[in-house]
Amino acid sequence: MDLGIAGRRALLTGASRGMGRACAMAVAAEGAKVTIAARNAEQLEKTAAEIRAATGAEVSWVAADVTTKEGRAKIIEACPEPDILLNNAGGMAPGDFRDWDRDEWIAAVDLMMLPPIMMMRALVDGMMDRGWGRVVNIVSRSVKIPQLELGLSNGARSGLVGFTAGLSRQTIGKGVTINNLLPGIFDSDAQREHIEGMLEPGGPSYEEIRAARAASNPAGRYGRPEEIGAYFAFLCSQHAGFVTGQNLLVDGGSYPGTY
Repeated sequence: MDLGIAGRRALLTGASRGMGRACAMAVAAEGAKVTIAARNAEQLEKTAAEIRAATGAEVSWVAADVTTKEGRAKIIEACPEPDILLNNAGGMAPGDFRDWDRDEWIAAVDLMMLPPIMMMRALVDGMMDRGWGRVVNIVSRSVKIPQLELGLSNGARSGLVGFTAGLSRQTIGKGVTINNLLPGIFDSDAQREHIEGMLEPGGPSYEEIRAARAASNPAGRYGRPEEIGAYFAFLCSQHAGFVTGQNLLVDGGSYPGTY
């Protein structure tokens, strides 16, 4: 299937590793011109070289912190008129809500909710003026299956999902879709950090927790980052113009509901 995005400009944050990298690789393979952003310049340079070698695509990178106004300005300067925008960021450490004060909650909002909103604020109008655009936010299944230890994520990411529900209905008439991907357990650095945050003295080991989480998933395994990349590429395609405001689970069937 030709996704129809050859020559489109794609701007991807949090794209030096893991699922963000896989998304960049997927749209680059379809002929998009890719700009990847993250904080670590060395990792970005390595990832950009790998994507170029694998796809032959035009790939640039920018080292900046998307959680800051200055960082977002630097990222947008590197790709001021993207057709495709991926908002992707890490999460907060697991914990007990009794231990989180206002500072932790503000930090969660500043990491997981506000940066994507500010990126959309800066770029969505231009997409609508040009008559075409695709915005995808990588969120978490925690907005649909709340996890006790991920209360900061449950709250902040749900705020982002609630915001996009309204915005996506305002942009679709001008050819711009906005959707959220809700990954479950994926084989990524974020999953490793999550499990490390669950370790307790005398409790199960890292290996035991990791194996148990895979075994409890109906698929019996962790997701592969390239599976998220493929889904992202389709949502960015010419074929997905009638899909907007959706929260799409990619979780191996772990969500137990019918709807």
